[in-house]
Amino acid sequence: MLVSGRRRLAALLQAQPWPFQPSRDMRLVQFQAPHLMGPHLGLEPGNGGGVINLSAFDPTLPKTMIEFLGQGEAALSVAKRALAAQLPVLPRSDVTFLAPVTRPDKVVCVGMNYVDHCKEQNVPVPKEPIIFSKFSSSIVGPYDEVVLPPESQEVDWEVEMAVVIGKKGKHIKATDAMAHVAGFTVAHDVSARDWQMRRNGKQWLLGKTFDTFCPLGPALVTKDSVAGDVILTGTPPGVGVFRKPPVFLKKGDEVQCEIEELGVIVNKVV
Repeated sequence: MLVSGRRRLAALLQAQPWPFQPSRDMRLVQFQAPHLMGPHLGLEPGNGGGVINLSAFDPTLPKTMIEFLGQGEAALSVAKRALAAQLPVLPRSDVTFLAPVTRPDKVVCVGMNYVDHCKEQNVPVPKEPIIFSKFSSSIVGPYDEVVLPPESQEVDWEVEMAVVIGKKGKHIKATDAMAHVAGFTVAHDVSARDWQMRRNGKQWLLGKTFDTFCPLGPALVTKDSVAGDVILTGTPPGVGVFRKPPVFLKKGDEVQCEIEELGVIVNKVV
């Protein structure tokens, strides 16, 4: 529908039953503020609330999420104490939200991970996971703009739940996988379908990794235990390229991606 002269495209991914429960009160964010130098790590006391500056509670804490996750349970316990201390909250109007994780070593994505998404494009469900990646340089904040590249005429949207890894590992058993997860956030897997599906030998990488093609946020919602790689877990049905006729993003559009318990990210297309 038209809202204030622009299309607003909403994508909702409802949380599915999982063998864990995300903590509803531990929402870690990265932010900037005019009176602070550089990025800072904070807590969002409630979905849609202001921000608690963790450095104001303990100046020895890291100011970036990657460094924070590297300290494991020790850093998380300090954040829990800060949340309980009821510190002053910076108004949302005074801060700029960054992606909760910036410049991770890896951004790993899983393709065709929802049966209904396979059905809408009339392809068989893969017997093994389809894995691709996005460059970490494509990550932007939860309310940043998505820039349409002049090289593509078919830019599409995909809402996904992102898993943030908090502990290194290799040859991990499925039963032990959740011990390596720090938390969860909302991802917008922006995709240039012409580059993904027809050009460059139909390799997915270039179509997925233009600048601004990976908005993340608004917060890293932790689980009960917590160095920062990001895994995009796949998109549900409803993307633009498989609609009849296809629908692609245009200048002035606004895309809202929402996942229950995790929050909403809003990205204007420019």
